[in-house]
Amino acid sequence: MEKKKVAWGITGSGDRLIETVEVMKEVKRAYEDEVEVKVYLSKAGELVVKYYKLLNDLNENFGKIFVEKGPNSPFLAGQLQMGKFEFLLIAPTTSNTVAKISLGVADSLLSNSAIMALKAFVPVYIMPSDYEEGTIVTKLPDGRDLRLRIRKEDVEHVRKLAGMDGVFILEGPEDILKVFDKHFRTAARRPQNIRREDQGDPSASTSSRDQSLVS
Repeated sequence: MEKKKVAWGITGSGDRLIETVEVMKEVKRAYEDEVEVKVYLSKAGELVVKYYKLLNDLNENFGKIFVEKGPNSPFLAGQLQMGKFEFLLIAPTTSNTVAKISLGVADSLLSNSAIMALKAFVPVYIMPSDYEEGTIVTKLPDGRDLRLRIRKEDVEHVRKLAGMDGVFILEGPEDILKVFDKHFRTAARRPQNIRREDQGDPSASTSSRDQSLVS
């Protein structure tokens, strides 16, 4: 049986990047008989992945890694429109990419691919680095903490995305498991080593502020 394909885009955000890669490795192990995950890096994403020393890890687990050369190179947008992928996942997603998609600016590989996917009714899942206004602490590659301000302007773009047809906002890496459950597997078939906080309907969200989560 031919495997279904998922496109995973990585932008230039280091926030929860390590955790996202670990979750995606779990997902690959759980669905390796059913799903092929192809990885696409933005130009900044390639730099950040190398900075966190994750490039070899991605290559070993996901095979060839595709790196942005332009909005249509590699030709991810076209493949999404032709139905080659079940959905597009962008995680983590910088505030820059979030803003571009929300405003319809298709001048980068991942913003163009997301916009073209939506035009073709292909679901787009986005895990923004700037999810909620306030202050967060993230980890640098050397293990030091980095304190960052999440601006209200960036959060407004996330809210705009959440209201767009076909876009689904993920709060954290753990929500990626729910996306794959929704598309590829029933609860009865889920492996025991994949832990889930919510064993019910993957479209259910416990947070009233974000009803778009994998709905």
